[in-house]
Amino acid sequence: MDISKSFVRQKSPCADGFRWFVRHHGEQGSGYQQVLDSLVAAGRVEDARWLLRQFGPTNAVLRVDSLQADAIVFAGSIEAAGAIEVGSVLQVGGSIRCRASVGAGAAIVAGDDIHAGGIRSDGSVHAGGHIRALWGVEATGAVRCSGDLKARGLVICGGGLDVGGEVRIDGDLRAQADIHCTHGLRVDGSMCSAGDIVAGHGIVCGATVRCGRHLDVGRGVKVRDDLIATGAIRAGESLCAGGDMSAGEGYGVYAGLNVQRQDWETSARVSARTRPAGLTSGWWAGPDAP
Repeated sequence: MDISKSFVRQKSPCADGFRWFVRHHGEQGSGYQQVLDSLVAAGRVEDARWLLRQFGPTNAVLRVDSLQADAIVFAGSIEAAGAIEVGSVLQVGGSIRCRASVGAGAAIVAGDDIHAGGIRSDGSVHAGGHIRALWGVEATGAVRCSGDLKARGLVICGGGLDVGGEVRIDGDLRAQADIHCTHGLRVDGSMCSAGDIVAGHGIVCGATVRCGRHLDVGRGVKVRDDLIATGAIRAGESLCAGGDMSAGEGYGVYAGLNVQRQDWETSARVSARTRPAGLTSGWWAGPDAP
């Protein structure tokens, strides 16, 4: 696909960017990826990202042994046998598939899936599809994906975590802002959020859950150790903790919000080492209840 002057003008570009395009690519323009590459080479990475957002992905696939660059804006997909290391922005219109690690100094963005051994960003990570990491995910900013997130190791988010599908993490999960999962949230290690924890379905955690604000779950919660929040704890069905369960001062613990009161004994059970001080709804089943 060629990008012409009139084609670009229809997208209402900034004046400076439009002048640069006409000066370097003339009235007739150039090939789509050629324009993206020339923008990146000229240090106009944000202009290249804008152009990709305007004209969308292509079916092109870049297959490499490994890849190292200051910045990459590619309209198609990238497949790498070795590591991908980018100094600032790594953005593709399609997917990123890498058998080794993917690292970027500012942001990793894919219009579709990101599959890699490990994922590291000194900014954000955003996938329009799934995120799957054989090892772990580490970002100083937010991590977002429209599909599932699956990682066999540690997941650290300097911002929030926002997942449109399921979350399955074999290690710990730590976030400095809200954790939001549209479906189920399963973490084999510990889970810690400085903000809210919200799951549309249930939460299963193999260690302790610590929530900096409110915990809201559409179904049930099962935690091997403690379940601690500084705000309210609210579940549509049952709440079960192998250790202590406590909400913040002045807040309550609510189970069975999506269950009729006559069914609380079977479908809105609350179990913990001791009865939570703020237990407001649900059936207290005592410690070690199934």
